[in-house]
Amino acid sequence: MPLSTNDSTNETAKALFTGMRGAFQTPDDHRPAHARGILLSGTFTPTSAAASLSKAHHFNASSTPILVRFSNSTGIPTIPDNDPNASPRGMATRFTLPNSADGKRQHTDIVAHSTAFFPMRTGEGFLQLLGALGDGSIGDFLGKNPSAAAFVQDPKPAPSSFATEKYFGVNAFKLVSSDGKATFVRYRIRPDAGESHLSEDEAKSKDPAYLHNEIQTRIIDGPVSFKLLAQVAEDGDKTDDATVHWPEDRKIVELGTIKIDKVETDNDEKQKTIMFDPIPRLEGVEPSDDPLLDMRASVYLQSGRIRRNAK
Repeated sequence: MPLSTNDSTNETAKALFTGMRGAFQTPDDHRPAHARGILLSGTFTPTSAAASLSKAHHFNASSTPILVRFSNSTGIPTIPDNDPNASPRGMATRFTLPNSADGKRQHTDIVAHSTAFFPMRTGEGFLQLLGALGDGSIGDFLGKNPSAAAFVQDPKPAPSSFATEKYFGVNAFKLVSSDGKATFVRYRIRPDAGESHLSEDEAKSKDPAYLHNEIQTRIIDGPVSFKLLAQVAEDGDKTDDATVHWPEDRKIVELGTIKIDKVETDNDEKQKTIMFDPIPRLEGVEPSDDPLLDMRASVYLQSGRIRRNAK
């Protein structure tokens, strides 16, 4: 996972994660966003439709090992699960691929959260949002930036379980088939258990660790599963702006099943060291021209290096 080749991107990314760490007083050994989480494992089984859209290994193999990290929002490692600021929830999925010819470990990731919205189109815009939060001008900022206002105003009820929440990959990607056909998609992840959320009063009555405890208990009774879906773009749909939604009448293709059946041992240490990568970096799945992808990857890598080196 290399740094961006754009020095300006890396500088802005550093300012972003430094600003988030400062805002939440996040310790060096935790993420500046989605600091509190839990790491689990399982398998991904693709559909035939996935193989027709992409030549990527995990969309063609019979199954692929996965790691999944569910998380709460903010850089506060102890944020209660029932705190309203803990939403949107995160779901990051790592597909563990066969080693390369020279023996190097390979993987590709999908990073998603529980709202279809993203506040700003660029990292520079997100940095301005952080500044407005810090200096108290957020009201004026939201008035001038409808995408940020839409993100803030989107309802974010607490889920009954990490397993009953839906998740969205807000960035566009290009799937490339074995015959070279390209299809732009956005990922969606839908719970097989159905969506279920709590009222404000129900959430207030819950234990501060109810989500983290519940998912561990649920898996004892049997695997948790989700459908990985792809919303398919049509001509004219924007692929370079995560704040612009594609129309809901766009085709949805089922790519496969995410099955989670184990809580990882040494959970805290593994969460400290694992760095998810928003850029796919494998044949068959390519980044779109969305400027957030390079920025997010730089944020994740730079902050991840600090996390790994923390005592």
